[in-house]
Amino acid sequence: MTAKIINLLLFPGFLILAAGCGFYSMAGSIPPHIKSIAIPLLVNQTAEFGMAESITDNLQEDFIEENILRVVDEDQADSILRGTIIKVEDSPYTYSQEEAVSEYRFTITLEIEWYDVKNDEVLMKKRFSGWGAYGLSGDLATDGIDNDGDGLIDGDDNDEFGDPRTFATKVAVRKIAEDILDEIVSSW
Repeated sequence: MTAKIINLLLFPGFLILAAGCGFYSMAGSIPPHIKSIAIPLLVNQTAEFGMAESITDNLQEDFIEENILRVVDEDQADSILRGTIIKVEDSPYTYSQEEAVSEYRFTITLEIEWYDVKNDEVLMKKRFSGWGAYGLSGDLATDGIDNDGDGLIDGDDNDEFGDPRTFATKVAVRKIAEDILDEIVSSW
Protein backbone atom coordinates (compact mmCIF):
# COMPACT_ATOMS: atom_id res chain seq x y z
CA MET A 1 0.00 0.00 0.00
CA THR A 2 1.11 3.46 -0.66
CA ALA A 3 1.50 6.06 2.05
CA LYS A 4 -1.41 8.03 0.59
CA ILE A 5 -3.83 5.08 0.90
CA ILE A 6 -2.66 4.33 4.46
CA ASN A 7 -3.22 7.97 5.43
CA LEU A 8 -6.72 7.91 3.91
CA LEU A 9 -7.58 4.79 5.91
CA LEU A 10 -6.17 6.09 9.19
CA PHE A 11 -7.52 9.65 8.95
CA PRO A 12 -11.21 8.82 9.77
CA GLY A 13 -10.10 6.87 12.85
CA PHE A 14 -7.97 9.80 13.96
CA LEU A 15 -10.94 12.18 13.56
CA ILE A 16 -13.18 9.96 15.67
CA LEU A 17 -10.52 9.65 18.36
CA ALA A 18 -9.83 13.39 18.38
CA ALA A 19 -13.53 14.23 18.54
CA GLY A 20 -14.02 11.89 21.50
CA CYS A 21 -11.11 13.44 23.37
CA GLY A 22 -12.29 16.94 22.55
CA PHE A 23 -15.52 16.39 24.46
CA TYR A 24 -13.85 15.16 27.63
CA SER A 25 -13.89 17.65 30.43
CA MET A 26 -14.04 17.45 34.19
CA ALA A 27 -16.77 20.08 34.03
CA GLY A 28 -18.68 18.04 31.44
CA SER A 29 -20.84 16.51 34.11
CA ILE A 30 -21.89 19.85 35.63
CA PRO A 31 -25.25 21.12 34.30
CA PRO A 32 -24.45 22.91 31.03
CA HIS A 33 -26.02 26.24 32.01
CA ILE A 34 -23.75 26.53 35.05
CA LYS A 35 -20.54 28.30 34.08
CA SER A 36 -19.82 30.21 37.30
CA ILE A 37 -19.96 29.85 41.05
CA ALA A 38 -20.06 32.26 43.96
CA ILE A 39 -18.49 31.16 47.22
CA PRO A 40 -19.54 33.60 49.94
CA LEU A 41 -17.95 33.58 53.39
CA LEU A 42 -18.98 30.45 55.28
CA VAL A 43 -20.95 30.78 58.48
CA ASN A 44 -18.96 29.72 61.53
CA GLN A 45 -20.99 28.23 64.37
CA THR A 46 -17.86 27.37 66.35
CA ALA A 47 -15.52 29.32 68.58
CA GLU A 48 -12.56 28.61 66.28
CA PHE A 49 -11.39 32.05 65.14
CA GLY A 50 -10.62 32.55 61.44
CA MET A 51 -11.97 29.16 60.34
CA ALA A 52 -14.68 30.54 58.01
CA GLU A 53 -12.17 32.75 56.21
CA SER A 54 -9.64 29.97 55.87
CA ILE A 55 -12.06 27.43 54.40
CA THR A 56 -13.71 30.00 52.12
CA ASP A 57 -10.31 31.12 50.80
CA ASN A 58 -9.25 27.51 50.17
CA LEU A 59 -12.48 26.73 48.31
CA GLN A 60 -12.12 29.80 46.12
CA GLU A 61 -8.45 29.00 45.40
CA ASP A 62 -9.26 25.38 44.48
CA PHE A 63 -12.02 26.40 42.07
CA ILE A 64 -9.81 29.05 40.48
CA GLU A 65 -6.89 26.62 40.17
CA GLU A 66 -8.99 23.81 38.67
CA ASN A 67 -10.71 26.29 36.31
CA ILE A 68 -13.91 24.25 36.23
CA LEU A 69 -16.27 27.10 37.09
CA ARG A 70 -15.48 30.82 37.13
CA VAL A 71 -15.52 32.22 40.65
CA VAL A 72 -17.63 35.39 40.64
CA ASP A 73 -19.73 37.55 42.97
CA GLU A 74 -23.17 36.27 43.98
CA ASP A 75 -25.05 38.74 41.77
CA GLN A 76 -23.26 37.38 38.67
CA ALA A 77 -23.22 33.66 39.55
CA ASP A 78 -25.01 30.75 37.90
CA SER A 79 -24.57 28.79 41.13
CA ILE A 80 -23.75 29.52 44.76
CA LEU A 81 -21.82 27.36 47.21
CA ARG A 82 -22.86 28.15 50.79
CA GLY A 83 -21.58 26.49 53.89
CA THR A 84 -21.77 26.38 57.65
CA ILE A 85 -18.99 25.17 59.93
CA ILE A 86 -20.92 23.16 62.49
CA LYS A 87 -18.19 21.51 64.55
CA VAL A 88 -14.50 21.71 65.32
CA GLU A 89 -12.97 18.95 67.41
CA ASP A 90 -9.49 18.85 68.83
CA SER A 91 -9.27 15.52 70.58
CA PRO A 92 -6.84 12.76 71.54
CA TYR A 93 -6.44 10.16 68.82
CA THR A 94 -3.63 7.80 69.82
CA TYR A 95 -2.01 6.94 73.12
CA SER A 96 1.39 5.64 74.15
CA GLN A 97 1.91 2.42 76.11
CA GLU A 98 1.93 4.57 79.23
CA GLU A 99 -1.57 5.77 78.24
CA ALA A 100 -0.38 9.31 77.54
CA VAL A 101 -1.76 11.12 74.50
CA SER A 102 0.74 10.86 71.65
CA GLU A 103 -1.38 12.22 68.80
CA TYR A 104 -4.25 14.64 68.52
CA ARG A 105 -6.63 14.90 65.61
CA PHE A 106 -8.01 18.30 64.62
CA THR A 107 -11.31 17.72 62.78
CA ILE A 108 -13.58 20.22 61.06
CA THR A 109 -17.15 19.38 60.05
CA LEU A 110 -19.31 21.56 57.85
CA GLU A 111 -22.49 21.46 55.83
CA ILE A 112 -22.41 22.62 52.23
CA GLU A 113 -25.21 23.53 49.86
CA TRP A 114 -24.66 24.05 46.13
CA TYR A 115 -27.51 26.07 44.68
CA ASP A 116 -28.53 26.49 41.01
CA VAL A 117 -29.60 30.14 40.66
CA LYS A 118 -31.32 29.78 37.25
CA ASN A 119 -33.42 26.74 38.14
CA ASP A 120 -33.92 27.78 41.77
CA GLU A 121 -32.94 24.38 43.11
CA VAL A 122 -30.42 22.81 45.46
CA LEU A 123 -28.02 20.66 43.46
CA MET A 124 -26.20 19.20 46.43
CA LYS A 125 -26.52 19.34 50.19
CA LYS A 126 -23.95 17.36 52.09
CA ARG A 127 -21.83 17.23 55.22
CA PHE A 128 -18.04 17.22 54.85
CA SER A 129 -15.30 16.53 57.36
CA GLY A 130 -11.53 16.91 57.23
CA TRP A 131 -8.75 16.30 59.72
CA GLY A 132 -5.10 16.88 60.41
CA ALA A 133 -2.95 15.19 63.05
CA TYR A 134 -0.38 16.62 65.42
CA GLY A 135 1.66 15.63 68.44
CA LEU A 136 2.73 17.50 71.54
CA SER A 137 6.46 17.57 70.78
CA GLY A 138 6.18 21.00 69.20
CA ASP A 139 8.20 19.91 66.15
CA LEU A 140 6.38 18.43 63.15
CA ALA A 141 9.66 17.25 61.64
CA THR A 142 10.39 14.88 64.55
CA ASP A 143 7.01 13.96 66.04
CA GLY A 144 6.73 10.51 64.40
CA ILE A 145 3.27 11.35 63.03
CA ASP A 146 1.97 11.47 59.48
CA ASN A 147 0.46 14.90 60.09
CA ASP A 148 -1.11 15.35 56.66
CA GLY A 149 -2.11 11.78 55.80
CA ASP A 150 0.20 11.50 52.78
CA GLY A 151 1.99 8.36 54.00
CA LEU A 152 5.24 10.21 54.78
CA ILE A 153 6.66 10.83 58.24
CA ASP A 154 9.12 13.38 59.56
CA GLY A 155 12.33 13.59 57.47
CA ASP A 156 10.62 11.92 54.49
CA ASP A 157 7.90 14.60 54.37
CA ASN A 158 9.23 17.97 53.27
CA ASP A 159 5.99 19.90 53.81
CA GLU A 160 5.56 19.26 57.53
CA PHE A 161 6.83 22.33 59.36
CA GLY A 162 5.52 25.10 61.59
CA ASP A 163 3.26 25.08 64.61
CA PRO A 164 1.72 21.57 64.93
CA ARG A 165 -1.88 22.61 65.61
CA THR A 166 -1.82 25.33 62.94
CA PHE A 167 -0.46 22.83 60.43
CA ALA A 168 -3.17 20.28 61.37
CA THR A 169 -5.80 22.98 60.86
CA LYS A 170 -4.44 23.81 57.39
CA VAL A 171 -4.44 20.13 56.44
CA ALA A 172 -8.06 19.72 57.57
CA VAL A 173 -9.14 22.81 55.64
CA ARG A 174 -7.31 21.69 52.49
CA LYS A 175 -8.89 18.21 52.64
CA ILE A 176 -12.38 19.66 52.96
CA ALA A 177 -11.87 22.04 50.03
CA GLU A 178 -10.58 19.18 47.84
CA ASP A 179 -13.47 16.89 48.84
CA ILE A 180 -16.08 19.53 48.05
CA LEU A 181 -14.58 20.24 44.64
CA ASP A 182 -14.36 16.50 43.90
CA GLU A 183 -17.98 16.01 44.95
CA ILE A 184 -19.27 18.79 42.71
CA VAL A 185 -17.32 17.51 39.72
CA SER A 186 -18.08 13.82 40.21
CA SER A 187 -21.71 13.97 41.34
CA TRP A 188 -22.97 15.36 38.04
